[in-house]
Amino acid sequence: MGDFYQNGIITTLHDLKQRPLEHMEDELRQFSQTRPMGLILPSLFSELEGDALANIVNELSKVDYLNEIVIGLDRATEEEYRYALKFFEPLKQNFKVLWNDGPRLRAIDEKLRNEGLAPTEPGKGRNVWYCMGYTLASGKAESIALHDCDIVTYDRSLLARLLYPVANPNFNYEFCKGYYARVASGKIHGRVSRLLVTPLIRALKRTIGHNDYLDFIDSFRYPLAGEFSFRADVMTDIRIPSDWGLEVGVLSEMNRNYANNRLCQADIADVYDHKHQELSPEDAAKGLSKMSIDISKALFRKLATNGIVFNSETFRSIKATYFRIALDFVETYYNDARMNGLKLDVHSEEKAVELFAKNILAAGQSFLDNPMEKPFVPSWNRVTSAIPDVLEQIHTAVDQDMEEYS
Repeated sequence: MGDFYQNGIITTLHDLKQRPLEHMEDELRQFSQTRPMGLILPSLFSELEGDALANIVNELSKVDYLNEIVIGLDRATEEEYRYALKFFEPLKQNFKVLWNDGPRLRAIDEKLRNEGLAPTEPGKGRNVWYCMGYTLASGKAESIALHDCDIVTYDRSLLARLLYPVANPNFNYEFCKGYYARVASGKIHGRVSRLLVTPLIRALKRTIGHNDYLDFIDSFRYPLAGEFSFRADVMTDIRIPSDWGLEVGVLSEMNRNYANNRLCQADIADVYDHKHQELSPEDAAKGLSKMSIDISKALFRKLATNGIVFNSETFRSIKATYFRIALDFVETYYNDARMNGLKLDVHSEEKAVELFAKNILAAGQSFLDNPMEKPFVPSWNRVTSAIPDVLEQIHTAVDQDMEEYS
């Protein structure tokens, strides 16, 4: 049975195993009459070739309270885009597929790039940003969920629990972050969250002292979860990173724009498993190595905007403090795994900690070397101020693509 403990400064909505899914879906159907709901799915074409997304589509086909599903498709040729349109046909909801590599959306991206308003690099953040733009343009949803397309253990209860806090008109939440135990196949997963983010936050607290932002991030049980939901007005002013810092960047924007009582986190799954990234110790531009650098930089940048001053000596102290705390966490998780009959390889865990420690220092140096770096994609408010009809252009381009290639 789930606990009901409230940790940190963000409301936690637990799964206490007392309510049938059908009862929650009944309420969501009622909410949808006055607060229509949508879903954003950022996807690579390669995910259409696996088993996870096919199951997600099958589960979503059973959901009747969604008004719209917006799918962002990356790394797809024309033939693959045509295949994608057929692939998503089992969805019974109104759905749109953004062909991000197609000539129409590329032309809009080039126009934004010429104005210095486009995402600077490809990736999930860029995909999500354009999906948000289309969702704003369509105006069909007031409460929107977003989740990944590689969830092997997906069932529709995840979506219901994720949307409920921002769909219920009796709640005042603008944003909900999903969380879950990253345990599957007899192992504890989630290395970046367990062995990088939490110990790094604790190390930063020791090094720079008490900080409200660090308390905020430390309140989330799974800050790197790719699943969150929000009210439509959140999309207009949010500035998100286009790299692996997306999840931390979104939380930072929520911290900047909203009071804590407008934010919450919800337990959305008993079991959660998805595609696992390689550690990639030999290449800092790939896998968990790149992820750890991008996330560390996202944290450092946010703290700097709050007035924290960093230098090389500071980052060396942070790295040393992190290393000791993270090694202690390895022992903690080993004991937790053993007590629950799970496997945990201490050697591989400590190798990850060593890589993350090195990358914290690399991220710090990159931060010092590039003080004028623009890590965030501009907000849609700024983009529409510069190009007033850009959302209509995106809406038209997507509709024309789907009509032409269906």
